[in-house]
Formats: sequence, C-alpha cells, structure tokens
Amino acid sequence: MSRSGPTPQPGGEAQPHIDADFTTLLEDSTEELYESAPCGYLSTLMDGTIVKINRTLLDWLGLSREEVVRRRHFTDLLTVGGKLYHETHYAPLLRMQGHLGGIALDLKVSDGSRLPVLITSTVKRGADDRPLLIRTTVFDATDRRSYETELLRARRAAEEARRQAEADREQLREALAVLQQSLLPASLPAVPGVESAAYYHTASSIQLGGDFYDLFPLGEERFAFFLGDVCGKGPRAAAVTSLVRYTLRTAALHGLGPEAVLSTLNAALLERYTGDDPRYCTAIFGILETEGHSAGVHLVSGGHPPALLLRKDGRAEYLPTPGGLLIGAFPKASFTTVRTVLHPGDTLLLYTDGLTEARAGDRGDLYGYDALQSFATDLAPAHPRAVIDAFIGLLVSFGDGLDDDTALLALGRPASV
Repeated sequence: MSRSGPTPQPGGEAQPHIDADFTTLLEDSTEELYESAPCGYLSTLMDGTIVKINRTLLDWLGLSREEVVRRRHFTDLLTVGGKLYHETHYAPLLRMQGHLGGIALDLKVSDGSRLPVLITSTVKRGADDRPLLIRTTVFDATDRRSYETELLRARRAAEEARRQAEADREQLREALAVLQQSLLPASLPAVPGVESAAYYHTASSIQLGGDFYDLFPLGEERFAFFLGDVCGKGPRAAAVTSLVRYTLRTAALHGLGPEAVLSTLNAALLERYTGDDPRYCTAIFGILETEGHSAGVHLVSGGHPPALLLRKDGRAEYLPTPGGLLIGAFPKASFTTVRTVLHPGDTLLLYTDGLTEARAGDRGDLYGYDALQSFATDLAPAHPRAVIDAFIGLLVSFGDGLDDDTALLALGRPASV
C-alpha cells in the first residue's frame, strides 16, 4: 500500500523553522539593513555636510538624526587631532585617489568620551565623472585600540627594561673594572738600577680575573715582588685574589722572609676557606736587592711554574724552585728559597699558566714549556719592556686558544749598568 505526500526533509522538524528564518531575513528592507548594520554608515556632500547617517553610528555617538543631518559636517564628529589630520592628509588624498581605507581616527561622543574607529571613504561620481558625494563606512576599533595600547605599553616596558638592564650592566662593568684595578698595581714603582714591565690579560667575559702580580718597596734598596694564579675565574676568584694580594703585601712589609710570607698566605687561605668551598692558588714571591752592578734575587714558589731567566749571553733557562706546594691546599705546606743574580743585560720573567696552557697550532696542542723556552731563547738578550711586548704578541697570536687569565712580570738589570 503506497502513501502520497511531501518527502520528509533532512533534520526532521527543524527545517520548517530554518525556512521561516530565511524568509524573514529576505523580507528585511534595504533601509533596515542600512540602519541596523553592525558598522556605521554616513554620506556627505563634497564640502563635508552630512546628508545621511545610519542608526548604528548615531547610537555610538549618542546623537539624534535631527542633530546631525544637514546640521553638521563630518569634521564636526572628529577630535581636534582628527580634524587636523583630515584637513592636511585625509581630504586631499581622498580627492586625488577617490578612495581611502582603514584610517584610524577618534570620534567625539556626546558624553565627552572618544570612540576609536577605522574609516573607509569612497567618492561617488556622476555620469560626467563629477564628484557628487562621499560615502564613509565606520568600524568600531575600541577593542583593537585597547590591544594596540596594551601592546605599545608592553613594548615600552620591554624597552625600558632593556635600557635599565643595559645601564645595570654598564654599572656592573664599571664596578668590576674598579675592582680589577684595585687588584693590580696602577703602575710599577721605579727600582734603582732595575727595569720592570708587566702585562695582564683576563679571559673572563666580565673583565675580572684571578691572576695577580705586584712590585713594591721594602726599603731604599730592597723590593718585594710576586705573581700568582687563583683557582677559577670571575668575581669569586677576584675575592680570593684580594685576600692573597693584601696578605702577601702585609706579610712582606712586616719583614718576613720569602718562605714565611708564603706560609702566612697558606694559613690565611686555610682559615678563610674551609669545608666544602676550598680555595687555593699558586704564587711565586721574591725579594730583590741591588748589589753594585748586579741585583740579588731571593725567590720562593708555591706550586707555580718556574721563572725564566733570559741571560745576556743569549741563553734562556728555567730557574728551578723545588719543594713548593700548592698554597691553601695543605696545612703543613713547606717552601724553599732559591737565590739568583741578575747581571747587566739579564731579565727575569714570571708568568702564569695561561701562557703555557694556551692552545697553539692547527691541532690545538698546549703551547707548553719547551716552546716557551725556545721563544724566550730567540728573544734573549732583551730588556723587560721588549720581553713583555714580544709575549703580548705571542698571546695575541693564540686567538681563541688563549682561554685563561695570563699575567706577566719582567725584571731586568740594564746592560749599561
């Protein structure tokens, strides 16, 4: 048995409602669509007189149609800044191009507030291409303006934070530079009958290292000098360097001999750095005494690389300082003094292990003591300033292979003495 009638539509009972809504939408008049559009519309004569405006824009502005149509110009809706922009940019460009879009302006609301908007305007022309009126679409840009304002605020805050961080870094660099200067002598004192020269290279990115040196008077013809290397780099190494330097100076100025000076430093480091944070260093300490045409040197080492002697006859030899232990590592460390003489034309060079442990050559091998002695032999005889300048050139040649602090101190008896 067959049945006649309409074929059921997909979706069951919902389809009639959809058809009814669609029919209602089609019944909306063009005027209703214009008045209730989700954006503002207005039309003006070429002189800016408003001749038509939709209800949406009137509601945004808090105005009635009677207050606006043929009573106000488009520029009357703008803020002072908007009027200036309209007169100097917007209107001239619109006349030339016939269309402008996406321009950000502020409209005045009747309650005194401002409404951020984006406007697009098009010139309508007649059959003879004569401009008749201007049609303008207005979009509410409140949310967009809020987003842009927040974005700008965040950008300014980030920029201010960047400037502050840079200022803080510069202040830190200055403070560290002052600290580094306090750990090294501003200049080497004049020693009668002896020339001296020094150089310091720091491998730390903050220009604060753990190597140290000094030369200072103990009397009219006696001078003390030292050079050493604190374990580590940066601020912590610098803090140890400060303790080491002033302990050595104080012990020497109190008249202690070279061995006692290093023993005093050993005790100071063990007392200050105990437990899980040990700190130690290597150091070589000497006392220089002028003796007629020569200069006597009493030298003691605490785990430090041996000094180099560049002789007047062209030899370069290491000066062994046996028995010296790492300073600050052992409670009962002992040290042994050795003695040498600087004759006219001789130069004594002290250095830290940043020099011998630099990477050299294509394979990046350690520079080492043999190469150092060979380099010094090629220099000898040479006065202290020439020795230091030559070694500065050597350090530069290592490039990235020099990754440790390096200190150099040269003392020599002039050949003319």
